[in-house]
Amino acid sequence: MACTHMTVAGSSAAAFTNSASRCFSSTDKIEPSSFGPPRIWGSTLSSLSSVCPSQLRVSRVKSLSIRRSVISPVVRASQGPSERSYVMIKPDGVQRGLVGEIISRFEKKGFTLIGLKLYTCSSELAKEHYKDLSSKPFFPKLVEYITSGPVVCLALKGPGVVASARKLIGATNPLQAEPGTIRGDLGIETGRNVVHGSDSPENGEREIALWFKEDEVCEWEPSMMPWLRE
Repeated sequence: MACTHMTVAGSSAAAFTNSASRCFSSTDKIEPSSFGPPRIWGSTLSSLSSVCPSQLRVSRVKSLSIRRSVISPVVRASQGPSERSYVMIKPDGVQRGLVGEIISRFEKKGFTLIGLKLYTCSSELAKEHYKDLSSKPFFPKLVEYITSGPVVCLALKGPGVVASARKLIGATNPLQAEPGTIRGDLGIETGRNVVHGSDSPENGEREIALWFKEDEVCEWEPSMMPWLRE
């Protein structure tokens, strides 16, 4: 380390230059420790204290030589089983301007977004998507609601993403959904409950195939994965 990289209290710059030349050899350098303050390599504290003036105090270091291994550790995430889930922000969520907030909740959880689009749903697609509810008396109104405006389609990927996304979304009836869930925080009634999420890994695959073309899904591995799972 060059002496000009330090601000010295209690000594003139010239005196410090002369004194410091005895304290540090040309091969000495200061590097950070992973478990504490910077350490001096090539000298010991005892040898420094015996050579350096007792009144010499280094108050600020402007530059350090940092080993790359300290700031860029080599970590690999294990490749655990991943699932895919379909999440849809319904017309009321889009109209209320909640798209960004809802997507952010899933991303902050650590899910990987592999598909995203704004889409106007046809009656045929809505009926196919909700075909398991076709015998319910509210089915016609459900189809009308889903086709009343654009929706935002999400394809998410990650370990346990289906069950975890369902927990984030909350109970079907927003009044029964826990605070902190999307429906608990943003919804009021079942007929306007903001968002849909796949209820099983099998339905996740079926719904992604229903709403996305093959080339609209981008499989990728984010660099943050080592910090999300072992």
